[in-house]
Amino acid sequence: MKELIITIVRSLVDKPEQVAVAEVEGKQTTVLELTVAREDLGKVIGKQGRTAQAMRTILSAVSSKIKKRTVLEIIE
Repeated sequence: MKELIITIVRSLVDKPEQVAVAEVEGKQTTVLELTVAREDLGKVIGKQGRTAQAMRTILSAVSSKIKKRTVLEIIE
């Protein structure tokens, strides 16, 4: 799932080399911490958070297949 988010975000931003995802795994939940360049933050979040919400929806669909919860956090 980490690679999925990296692929999606790199296609959205102007500085793809600054995209980083840290994965924190627990027993039931995995937290993906997304970091991008400051000027690309708006592109990743989208208008009214729609782009971020779409990525979270995709993660939810994928993680339901493996019966594990995945949370996406966008770090400023």
